[in-house]
Amino acid sequence: MGQKVNPIGFRLGVSRDWRSRWYASPQELPAFLHSDLEIRAYVKKKLQFAAVAKIVIERAWNSIRVTIHTARPGIVIGRKGAEIEKMTEEISKMAQGKQIKIDIQEIKTPEMDAQLVAENVALQIERRIAYRRAMKKAVQTAMDFGAEGIRLRCSGRLNGAEISRSEWYREGKVPLHTLRTAIDYGFAEANTVYGKIGVKCWICKKEEAPSEAPIAAAPPPLPPPPPTEPVEA
Repeated sequence: MGQKVNPIGFRLGVSRDWRSRWYASPQELPAFLHSDLEIRAYVKKKLQFAAVAKIVIERAWNSIRVTIHTARPGIVIGRKGAEIEKMTEEISKMAQGKQIKIDIQEIKTPEMDAQLVAENVALQIERRIAYRRAMKKAVQTAMDFGAEGIRLRCSGRLNGAEISRSEWYREGKVPLHTLRTAIDYGFAEANTVYGKIGVKCWICKKEEAPSEAPIAAAPPPLPPPPPTEPVEA
């Protein structure tokens, strides 16, 4: 099942963390879930050109913390923080006036982020760049930046063909069944005149070291003390 299940959900609690972090009663759960979906949709639409890879939402009693992982923090912040203030006001209205705090996390190497790679390939397909060329370039760039493996897949009416098909490129190793392996996954859609083309990306990063350190060997026992000579009176 490692080939079919979402790699991020498959590793939750092992090597990946949740993107919504809060506790709720069964009565509050639907409202909180719909609120999270609404906040994510608003942020993605407003920052569609800011290379946003991930949005993490944390809730306390009367406050919400939204952490935006982006490769272009300058676009998100705006001049003198104007964009952040606008987003804070809009999200506060969605959350019934709760206190909102927005944090920005910069992505140092967007070439190694699966979501950004998938969105970049989809954008090139929308601009009528050959999908094979876009995929090969993305694969080579990720490997140059230190990825252990990458797999890209495009599905749909490629080049306007009447029958949809899928094509993929893979380089290096992408072990989807190994839970300790850090597999990043991203999905994007390209809207073309022939319909939608789906782009999926898997990137294998360096394996995480085991959490428990090896037990050091016990030191050798000390030699017995030398016998004491009797003292003459």
